[in-house]
Amino acid sequence: MALENLISVSFTDEELAQLELQLVGIQQILEGKTVNLTTDQRRQYGRIANQNKLIVDKAKNYMEQHPSWVPNFLDKTEFDNDYMAREQIENRVQQLENLAQQLIDTKILLDHDNYTNALSFYRMVRFLAGENEPGAQAVYSDMKVLFSKTSAKTNNDTNTEPNN
Repeated sequence: MALENLISVSFTDEELAQLELQLVGIQQILEGKTVNLTTDQRRQYGRIANQNKLIVDKAKNYMEQHPSWVPNFLDKTEFDNDYMAREQIENRVQQLENLAQQLIDTKILLDHDNYTNALSFYRMVRFLAGENEPGAQAVYSDMKVLFSKTSAKTNNDTNTEPNN
């Protein structure tokens, strides 16, 4: 019985080169325009929730309608620049997050296919080692240590030797 292959994906060398080129292009465009915050800084500044975005939008709208009400210490030009850049970035972040999730989901299925096939191979090697197939015992012994109960856990699965 053949195993179910959940996904089949391949990239040409040209596609991978183009993908890399595009990613480098994105990095170049963002160079000097983006920052990497520390964990503490992320906690300090946080993210504004949707309710707070509404406050910002409403304030911007009223600042446009009533420019004389904007406090003298508030740099309205800088506020407008920040507001526009934030909107531009948010749209791209959503696109990139969608693409990243697609890549992650695809990788999950590829990992599942690879792991399932690797287990099938291991079971066959274990069988062949039991049948004294030349060289099978060495391969079985080498792979068996990966299934020891003291091995690290991955993906919430224990690395116990497969039964079948």
